[in-house]
Order: sequence, then C-alpha cells, then structure tokens
Amino acid sequence: MLVKWIRCTVVDRRGFERGQRKWAGLLGEPGFRGQGGGWSRRRPDVAHVFSFWESRAFYDSFMARAHDRLAASQAGSFKDAQVKLFDHRFDVKTGFEPRFADADVARVAHCRVHEERVEHFALMQEKVWNPAMAGSPGMLRGLFGEAPGHEFLVLSLWHSAAEHGKYRTERVERLGLRAQTEADVAAMAGDVVQLESAWTV
Repeated sequence: MLVKWIRCTVVDRRGFERGQRKWAGLLGEPGFRGQGGGWSRRRPDVAHVFSFWESRAFYDSFMARAHDRLAASQAGSFKDAQVKLFDHRFDVKTGFEPRFADADVARVAHCRVHEERVEHFALMQEKVWNPAMAGSPGMLRGLFGEAPGHEFLVLSLWHSAAEHGKYRTERVERLGLRAQTEADVAAMAGDVVQLESAWTV
C-alpha cells in the first residue's frame, strides 16, 4: 500500500474546506483505498491529508488523469504544500485499514534516520514502540511507512486526544530511551491532527 501525506498552510479556510469535499470524487478510482485528514492541534492554519492507494502504479495513473481536475477547486486556498509518499512497511497493532470515522485524532511522526541505523530503527519500531502503542487505551490502529532517503512515517489513529495525551505523558520518554531513538534519528517532526469527518473519503 502507498501512503501519501500532504501538509500545507491554509490561507482561505472556507475555500479549502469546500474544496476538500470535492475529493469525494476519488471514490471509484482504481486502486484508491481511502482518505482522511484535519487540522493541526498546534497550528490552526496547518492542514494534513492522508490518502491510501493499493500501489504506486494506481496512484501514478490517477495523478496523470484525474488529479488536476479534482485539485482545481482548492487552487489558491493554501500555500507551502509538502507532499511525501511512503510505502507501507508494517502495521502498528493489527490489520491497518484507512478508515477515520471512529477516530478523533491522528498522530503523525516523520523521521529521517541515519543510514547505518535504519535496520535498528525499524526493529525498535516493531519490538518497542508498536507493542506499547498497541496496548494503549484509545489507540485504534496505525502504520509504519518508508520512503527513499531513510525517511519513515509513523501514523496512528486515536479514539480521543485525551487518550493520546495520556500515552505521551506516561510512556514516550521511557520508550525513547529503551529504543535508543536519539541515536537512530537525524531529524524528527510530528503533529497531532484533529480529524474532520467531512474530509473522509
């Protein structure tokens, strides 16, 4: 599965939200699996959108055909768009499905990892972080994705912001020490996204 992550700064909120609803046109596209997103809880003008495709070939075909028509309605409503593509490497918890209806927030972490530490980083994600997250109340599902250039995405969906906050406070520092995250990671950025049900496709 291919995961597309778009992050942008919105300059016309109403125009952007109106355009976001037009992406319902993705339904029926060959290889399309789902899309969702919302607003950053830290920076109210930043929007995140996550879309999921069965393969790169299906995604490339869509980009060549229908993408520009669907995107036209959002032209001018945002700036500084950053788009990243990741290959799904494994699930956090079990059986990731790109469904958003039961989730209140998404947590996204984007890591650039030192080349010689890539295997260790992936192993720690599987052996340390995944079990901790999977066992946390309110964590619904998630995935671990990889992009060229030793870049990784950890996306997790949570029942509520409060439950995610509790996991952060109680466990993240301790888990980070155990996983030697500082030694693995060259750069890390993340956000907590308040999901908007109207954006779900």
